[in-house]
Amino acid sequence: MEVWIPIVFFAMIAAIVIVPSYLKSQERREMQATLRSAIDKGQPVPQEMIEAMTKPVKSQPTALNDIRTGVIWVAIGAGLGLFGFMVSYESADAYYPLIGIAGIPVIIGLAYIVLSFFNPNKGK
Repeated sequence: MEVWIPIVFFAMIAAIVIVPSYLKSQERREMQATLRSAIDKGQPVPQEMIEAMTKPVKSQPTALNDIRTGVIWVAIGAGLGLFGFMVSYESADAYYPLIGIAGIPVIIGLAYIVLSFFNPNKGK
């Protein structure tokens, strides 16, 4: 029965990586089918659509994105810290290692929040 734990863990990691890329390729395939249909019907294709399909989708990080990412990392660290606090009722030796592990995402989150103040892209 314990063999399912690592299998499910690695399957979950694979799903987190594979599913978004699969959905993105499906969306791109549907867009291309729509474009082909428009060309077959003789409709003009807007230049913006061609540019949007050929240009890689990589947006500039904004201050708002940095703050959101930072808050998520701080929340993960707080959750791990709370978990360490709860586990310490059962095993007192587990408190300090879990608090130390919880400090890593908290520091990453605080770094993102500080970087948001220095980000030149203050946009939406």
